[in-house]
Amino acid sequence: MQRQKANPHMLPNGFYYQAKALSAQKSLDLFYYLRDSLTWQQPKTTVFGKTNPIPRMQCFIADADADAGVRYGYSGSTLNVEPWPDVLDAMRLRLNKQFDVGFNALLVNLYRDGNDCMGWHADDEAELGHEPIIVSISLGAERVFKIKHKVTKEVTSLTLHSGSCLVMNGLSQQQYLHALPKQTRLAHPRINLTFRTIFQK
Repeated sequence: MQRQKANPHMLPNGFYYQAKALSAQKSLDLFYYLRDSLTWQQPKTTVFGKTNPIPRMQCFIADADADAGVRYGYSGSTLNVEPWPDVLDAMRLRLNKQFDVGFNALLVNLYRDGNDCMGWHADDEAELGHEPIIVSISLGAERVFKIKHKVTKEVTSLTLHSGSCLVMNGLSQQQYLHALPKQTRLAHPRINLTFRTIFQK
């Protein structure tokens, strides 16, 4: 039986949330721009021998170089790499300076409505490094984000607002799982930007 924390805004170590990282108007403008201009993909994954499209749309943006281009995939799928739009490249450069890192990739998820979701997982792929820092920007509909300790199974719930920023770093991926569960009554879409650094082998 999962134990629920009484105060959902008391986040575990390694998680930091800023509710208003972007203004309401900038968040809205960016949402519509990205929704209409990005090249969306819907990869298929195989789980327990069954292959199905994932329940969301994605776009993978990364540094592209003929010799050392960034690549990324999971569960047997590899995403096509798209170039950086100017507005997202400018955001990436600001975040690099703010967090003193070198983000070279961005995974963008489009949740078309509350039926689109993300199951429990950790961003602990080897190419992300031992203690990755991931900066997640939310645009559009509010969604409930859940964090679960891998050992105690204690769950923390957090409502992600449009224009908010969630930072995951330190041992967040080693000690916790996170998910974006279905909200079947929700009819509005959400876009999530996750800036990350991928180390090529």
